[in-house]
Amino acid sequence: IIEGLRTGVFVPGQNLVEPDLVARLGVSRGPVREGLKLLEAAGIVVWNPHRGASIGQLDVAAVLDRVQALEPLFRLAVRLAALHCESKADQKRMKDVAARIAVSGASGNRAQYFDDRQCFYDTMIEIGRNRELARIMTLERTYLYRAQVEPLRTDAQRTQHVMSYARIARAILDRSPAEADEAMKIHFGQNSEVLTG
Repeated sequence: IIEGLRTGVFVPGQNLVEPDLVARLGVSRGPVREGLKLLEAAGIVVWNPHRGASIGQLDVAAVLDRVQALEPLFRLAVRLAALHCESKADQKRMKDVAARIAVSGASGNRAQYFDDRQCFYDTMIEIGRNRELARIMTLERTYLYRAQVEPLRTDAQRTQHVMSYARIARAILDRSPAEADEAMKIHFGQNSEVLTG
């Protein structure tokens, strides 16, 4: 289901019909129900009386709350990456992931773009060398709000969002924590702008 959110197969608000999931996944109803319960606990699936499970929908306030909660963590992660991006190997990794996200962002391939964004953040967190950040910054629920925010972006906003990853990567490669922090702050501001107009 998370993969389906990532690729656009599932959308927020969509009903999840158990027999369809059983057929799609090739498993019995038991594992499907257990998986739905786990996704409900993660806030991705909701149960509706008499209608069963569906993909959750976040209202604007909930998405803004999520963005507000994540921003300080991502700003810390990017500052740490800028401080620790010393080795040639780490610099190459950051350059490579920034190049990939530029290509997938321009291509319009949403699934690949989401994968590359995830890789960008994973790489940034790994370079920053803070194991606790890697543990607490689980991003599965992020697919839910991304699936709601992405369709709202104009082409200009989408281009601006893709370009912001290049600014973040450049600040990390320049080993400038202050510039990296500012680039991430602007990046998160773009998400808020999409939601609030």
